[in-house]
Amino acid sequence: MSKVVLATRNQGKVRELQAMLAGQGIEVLGLDCFPEIGEIEETGDTFEENARIKARAVSAATGLVALADDSGLAVDALGGEPGVRSARYSGQDATDASNNAKLLAAMAAVPDAARGCRFVSAVVAHAPGGDELLYRGEWPGTVGRAPKGEGGFGYDPLFFDPELGLTASEMTPGQKNGRSHRGRAMRELLKHLPAFVKKAARAA
Repeated sequence: MSKVVLATRNQGKVRELQAMLAGQGIEVLGLDCFPEIGEIEETGDTFEENARIKARAVSAATGLVALADDSGLAVDALGGEPGVRSARYSGQDATDASNNAKLLAAMAAVPDAARGCRFVSAVVAHAPGGDELLYRGEWPGTVGRAPKGEGGFGYDPLFFDPELGLTASEMTPGQKNGRSHRGRAMRELLKHLPAFVKKAARAA
């Protein structure tokens, strides 16, 4: 069975990817299997650059195909901010609550018609031989005026999907995965990943 490493310590994400790859002969490992790999600094200016930095570092450290994603919220009225700094928008010790509070304050005077935004995800698979796959997914929406819903994380309570009439926090996991930026990028990647992993194994 081939192995790939998902650049995360989140076991929920590892299980999710393993389920997506069921029957493909691919075992998914998380970074908790490689405690020697420390924090990987994301120094890129784009989601694609950050995903590539993580995937390349993990592939180099493990000798396996590595998958990484970088994602965040881009708000039109803020020139694409918080963008790649989404997780640290309100500072180094940022929390979901403090990030959402800062976003609401920044958007307080912005009228409803100009509150467009999109979640963006870039997903990269990197093989030890240097081959790479890269896919980008976007989920358009608008920034709400107050948090709504109990589910999700990050900016989900403020991200409103006009088509469904719900915030990301109000959706079921199935609804969210079917529409989300990460779901879109991953579905494209998964069409090509099994063949990519097999090719990498032959080259090893």
